[in-house]
Amino acid sequence: MKMRRLTLLFAALVALTGVKAQTFTEWRDPNVNEINRQKMHSTYKVFESVAKAEGEYCDEQNPYRLSLNGTWRFNWVENADQRPTDFFAVGYNDKGWDRMEVPAMWELNGYGDPVYVNIGYAWRGNFRHDPPNVPIEQNHVGSYRREFTLPAEWSGRDIELNIGAATSNVYVWVNGKFVGYSEDSHLGASFDITKFVKAGQNLIALQIFRWCDGSYLEDQDLWRLSGISRDVELVARPKARLQDVMITPALENNYTDGSLAVEMEFSAAVKQAEVKLLCPKGEVVAEATVKPAKGKASHTFEVKAPAKWSAEAPNLYKVVIAVDGEAYAQRVGFRTSEIKDGLLLVNGQPVLIKGVNRHEVDPLKGFVMTRERMIQDIRLMKQFNINAVRTCHYPDTPEWYDLCDEYGLYVIDEANIESHGMGYGENTLAKEPRYAKAHLERNSRMVERDKNHASVIIWSMGNEAGFGPNFEACYRWIREADPSRPIHYERAEGNDFTDIMCPMYADLEWCEKYLQSSPKKPLIQCEYAHAMGNSMGGFKEYWDLIRKYPQYQGGFIWDFVDQGLAQYEADGKVSFYYGGDYNNYDATDNSFNNNGMIAADRTPQAHAYEVRREYQSVWTRAVDLMAGKVEVYNENFFVGLEPYAMVWELQQDGVVTKAGRIEKLEVGPQQRKAFTLGYKQEDICSEAKEVVLNVRYELKQKQPLLDIGYVVAAQQHIIKEYDTAAAFALKESEREVKVTKFEKSTQVTGYDWVVGFNREGFINQIEYGRQTIVADDSALRPNFWRAPTENDIGARLHTRYGVWRNPAMVLKSFDAKVEDGVAKAVAEYEMKSVEATMRITYTINGEGEIRVEQAMTTSAEAKVQNMFRYGVRLELPAEYNVVEYYGRGEVENYADRKSAADIGHYVQRVADQYNEKMARPQESGTRSDLRYYELKNTAGAGIRIISDVAFSASALPYSQEAMDVTVGPLQRHSGDLKADGKTHLCFDLEQMGLGCINSWGQLPLEKYRVEYKDYTFNFIISPVR
Repeated sequence: MKMRRLTLLFAALVALTGVKAQTFTEWRDPNVNEINRQKMHSTYKVFESVAKAEGEYCDEQNPYRLSLNGTWRFNWVENADQRPTDFFAVGYNDKGWDRMEVPAMWELNGYGDPVYVNIGYAWRGNFRHDPPNVPIEQNHVGSYRREFTLPAEWSGRDIELNIGAATSNVYVWVNGKFVGYSEDSHLGASFDITKFVKAGQNLIALQIFRWCDGSYLEDQDLWRLSGISRDVELVARPKARLQDVMITPALENNYTDGSLAVEMEFSAAVKQAEVKLLCPKGEVVAEATVKPAKGKASHTFEVKAPAKWSAEAPNLYKVVIAVDGEAYAQRVGFRTSEIKDGLLLVNGQPVLIKGVNRHEVDPLKGFVMTRERMIQDIRLMKQFNINAVRTCHYPDTPEWYDLCDEYGLYVIDEANIESHGMGYGENTLAKEPRYAKAHLERNSRMVERDKNHASVIIWSMGNEAGFGPNFEACYRWIREADPSRPIHYERAEGNDFTDIMCPMYADLEWCEKYLQSSPKKPLIQCEYAHAMGNSMGGFKEYWDLIRKYPQYQGGFIWDFVDQGLAQYEADGKVSFYYGGDYNNYDATDNSFNNNGMIAADRTPQAHAYEVRREYQSVWTRAVDLMAGKVEVYNENFFVGLEPYAMVWELQQDGVVTKAGRIEKLEVGPQQRKAFTLGYKQEDICSEAKEVVLNVRYELKQKQPLLDIGYVVAAQQHIIKEYDTAAAFALKESEREVKVTKFEKSTQVTGYDWVVGFNREGFINQIEYGRQTIVADDSALRPNFWRAPTENDIGARLHTRYGVWRNPAMVLKSFDAKVEDGVAKAVAEYEMKSVEATMRITYTINGEGEIRVEQAMTTSAEAKVQNMFRYGVRLELPAEYNVVEYYGRGEVENYADRKSAADIGHYVQRVADQYNEKMARPQESGTRSDLRYYELKNTAGAGIRIISDVAFSASALPYSQEAMDVTVGPLQRHSGDLKADGKTHLCFDLEQMGLGCINSWGQLPLEKYRVEYKDYTFNFIISPVR
């Protein structure tokens, strides 16, 4: 690495800016992004003694730090030209001002409304994009005032003001005098205020604009909020001090031995400094004395066989630098990151990136992230086998990187640049000379701040900001300043200004074509598997391809957590608001900011479990399942399986009949090993209809953030598969059946049951004893529709497939009679709107069991769209509120999202079937590969459904119509759904998959679509008494 080696152009631009005086036009001048802002430096910790620096990695108790968090006096105006212009004066009367906490976002505290847009800036529709000009109207301005008392013991020290982050800019005054100015909403700004402060009480004043010229570079896909989102503090520094340090690890001798190059910058008063290296146990393993020349010094520590850092084993060393009465600590890891032979290598290994994109959005605090929330997010990532995170689309809170270092996550660190609203053509700001300096500043300051973090393995120059000379300059600067990490930028596509092929939402066909082209760059999708709503179908196919091609090294799911903001309703219930919920006059992209595999309240969505299964790193391969022989594969690159125990279960017809545990799993990284489990062929019952082997891997001891017994991986293998066709038959019955025809209906009756048909030929009455199965005004009818998912809506399937919403079925003939001891009824229909016919045949035995053959014949010449499903629907009274099934569970699952849903026996409440954590109502609750499905009341009475093939079903307290947001207002919430007194049952021969390639047009993979063709669905409804 090379310490602060700026290009001459950049150095000149910075120097030119630094001497510019305040004009109050900086907020719309792209040539002025800062005034008097100090150079960015790495985020080392500062302590008052070496002993403390060698101890706990936290400097919050340093007596030379003074937090300015808390309550400030606050003034807010709606339009920029209404802002106060003399409020910073010491004698200004602010008694009428409001109060505002710091850090806090204005919009979440009653000042303006939260606005969400994906593309196009928050002023979209009200102001023409005209960089660097931004609106005056609706450009809210917040002005802050606060007094502080300078501690007496700080006398003789230099005083720094650190503002962690302010959106979109910040002006600073101290004691009535102008100090400086800064832009960039996601990086800190430091100012030397030594000459502005005095002993005793002082006044600090800040002014922040909602929008400035820099806002054109901040068109990220997230809430548009304003205010101070990170800590504000004062720091007193001695005259003799460390200014910056860059620590560059290297690994030699086949990545076995290591070195740490420590390059330091000191103030002029420093004559000598002590440098120590502490191992992960906290012991000093090396030390040296350095004497700066012209403020710079360096030392390289050579370490034999160091404990290396990786996301799997985050071993951290600590560099401690002592200067006079102050000491500094920086945690570091022996870790390399490079592109070699077309692969991304970490410590020489071609790691798999099992990643997510994560916005810094808290449902209660907006952009303000607490340590507790960050640890919660990392715990969830660890629980769901995520090993990498992209800081979309800006640098995160500095503490986030400390935590990623500590707990082990690979990080793509991304600069705060997105100008998506300007497009990618000639108007892109990547080609705009007036924004060249801002591009370079935002990238260089990120690198300077985060350069020492072991977790940061890739730099990203920005997101969706076009491509042009401004990014070429950024790439060259980063490459010179830090040659130790690859550089990533999606809009560079295949050119020389990205080291990784990092597309967004590339489908499987595109990926495989690239991988078969002998590429020179690894393929790591910066965004893929769009997780909006009920989604993530086809995720397994992505990972099948990733595991097939070594150069396909993974990707980053879009995205980690829904951006919903908590809103307390009048009844005390918490709703999570999305775009457009706060007002109807601002621009909005509605629910498009709810794309998380985790809900806003940090509850895992159903599709998170699919991610956990596909991202797991321990796999079991069947060798000879009848004899209990398997092979275990350790997909990790750096750690063995010693921390885990294997737990296996032999499950027969949904019941565990034998189980065991293997404590000793000595399987090294990337190694395979055979194991024989503790069952034999004679343990498998020959009478069992289905036999499966469940294997899971549990932690034997507690790990950071994961408890003992936590399951890190699981798999299911079918030993003997259920024969649905063999089990599909009506019972033999000697009981009499009777058919009675009325003018508008037909009844089939038995000893204590009734099945009735309405005038349309559909079953509208089923009674078993005293149990009424069919709800009033309901009937057993063919069903081709579902409440559209977010992906369906994005592909406009509610319009394209609209003919299947409720196609007219005109009854052409109906007949019912008793034949061979059973009742038989046949109904034939014409379906002109879909150019098809339907024949439904009913066979009812003396026990009241109903066998149905629902056969649709289509026209080969017709140009009719596909359908959502081919199945049946029925409404039952709400008393049937328990589902019991044998099939895939326990979470909802679909044809293209079921690898994490194991076959088993499950009993659940109807009330729990709908996923209320989804932002908007949509299809939910389906269980697939069913062998049988029962819907019962609490007394255990109800119905059982079987088919001659594995089928899917759902039972919900809401109708398809209630969940269909494409009819009526789109702006609805799942939490607003109201149970209607019925249980809504759907069961299907086929239902279309969910898809995940994107949410704006791509369909599920072809094999998971329900095509327009002939179908026959055979099923039996029988009583459960």
